[in-house]
Amino acid sequence: MIVNFILNGRPRQIEAPANETLLQTLRDTLGNFDAKEGCNEGVCGACTVLLDGRPVASCLVLTPTVRAHTVVTLRGVQSGDDLHPLQQAFLDHGAVQCGFCTPGILLTALAFLERHPRPDREDVRVALAGNLCRCTGYTKILDAVQAYVSRPGRS
Repeated sequence: MIVNFILNGRPRQIEAPANETLLQTLRDTLGNFDAKEGCNEGVCGACTVLLDGRPVASCLVLTPTVRAHTVVTLRGVQSGDDLHPLQQAFLDHGAVQCGFCTPGILLTALAFLERHPRPDREDVRVALAGNLCRCTGYTKILDAVQAYVSRPGRS
């Protein structure tokens, strides 16, 4: 099947079998390794991407269903070589260790913050509950998101 969609702001046209997942397409066809292959069951959050601004497990989304939609991976939130301020907050607060879960957590947090610009710590914890991390223990992740939310000049 021919699938036309927007990936990180750029139009893409690819050929994909009807049963190919978006995760497979991103990694194997397009060479975009931002989404990580974790559980392949949609429960770990490692493969999270934004589909029309909403976080989805790309291992559960069939590529043909993204026709005429917009997909954003972590690369799509950066401005050129500059990190997104939330990415910088993760670095500043030590919220990144092995980095495997980080893209999914960042995208989930950004989508949540679009709808809830001033959440409290518990709201953030609940919003990120579908993203598993084995290294950080979550405290530093929550610290980083709260620092981003509290930074001066953020609307």
